[in-house]
Amino acid sequence: MIKNVGIIGGGTMGSGIAQVAATAGCMVTLFDVHQGALDTAKATLEKITNRLVEKRRITPQEKEAIQNNIRYVNTLKQLANSDLTIEAIVENLEVKKKVFQELESYVSDTCIIASNTSSLSIASIASSLKNPERCIGIHFFNPAPLMKLVEVIPAVQTSDQVLATSQITIENWKKVVAVAKDTPGFIVNRVARPFYGEALKMYEEGLADFATIDHALKSVGGFKMGPFELMDFIGNDVNYTVTHTVFEAFYNDPRYKPSFTQKRFAEAGYLGRKSGKGFYDYAPGAIKPVPEDNPTLLNTILDRILVMLINEAADALFLNIASAKDIDAAMTKGVNYPKGLLAWADEKSIDWCVDALDRLYDEYHEDRYRCSPLLRRMNAKNQTFF
Repeated sequence: MIKNVGIIGGGTMGSGIAQVAATAGCMVTLFDVHQGALDTAKATLEKITNRLVEKRRITPQEKEAIQNNIRYVNTLKQLANSDLTIEAIVENLEVKKKVFQELESYVSDTCIIASNTSSLSIASIASSLKNPERCIGIHFFNPAPLMKLVEVIPAVQTSDQVLATSQITIENWKKVVAVAKDTPGFIVNRVARPFYGEALKMYEEGLADFATIDHALKSVGGFKMGPFELMDFIGNDVNYTVTHTVFEAFYNDPRYKPSFTQKRFAEAGYLGRKSGKGFYDYAPGAIKPVPEDNPTLLNTILDRILVMLINEAADALFLNIASAKDIDAAMTKGVNYPKGLLAWADEKSIDWCVDALDRLYDEYHEDRYRCSPLLRRMNAKNQTFF
């Protein structure tokens, strides 16, 4: 049973994971080399738990217990008694490897060493350890206390016991676990690429502006945020980097091709909300653009992005990245999609999906529109996902 949890990185994600573990009753040691990051994490937790008390989500006694369950340290050696450590630092493979090598020299032989990476190879990270069987990916989504999904990613080296213990632990923390194969982007960051990529492509073609594309996804599709709003929220630098990483990791597969528009926005410093300007202007008094309200155009936009998302989800299933249940749970719990994509495919019909993709391929002759073999096989047999 996991009782002592070490968290590496006192930023937003690391402190959020610490809150989740502490709320579940674990004793948490939060490490960051920068004292300022630890001070900020502690102050933020105080603010968050005060708000939860005000909203009567937790009692004052529970607030005190959560805070007392976390101690803040600035030397890695102080994680020595951890049963599980979760790293949540910069997305740099060499940095992670270096930290893991040092960490392994302090913790017990049975301590599970996990990475919160969103896109890097777990097998590569595990290779830095003397005992790679203890390494696993445990990927939370931001903000960690609110988002229900956690992707659990065993590397080829990961032992069955480490996978089982990790899965049970995260479920005990009241999270929905989706087990994913160690491939670029895992489930969510792989399947979600067309949400951004196809929206950017339609903008570049002049089909519609940012506001209209976002309006289509929200008003017709039921998404909480449109792709350009979401990219601005995530940060164009971060979103572009993930896209570029996935593109390179898949040997430049055109399905994941990054957009020059987003690259130029990132280069210009138009990063989104955090910089005050992105696809939208967030300056005080900025005029909000008015979207077109043409039903035919809005449905065209939604259908094009939706079928690309469905195709990506179907291909993830075809390649055994995860089960159909976990793929749909990942997209609804991890990025708040209004429906699971495979269930949505059943609703639209597999025939509709294949036909829509084939029409796009016939028009563009680009490999990004190739239909998943699984969709073709299912259509030929008149099958459904569920």
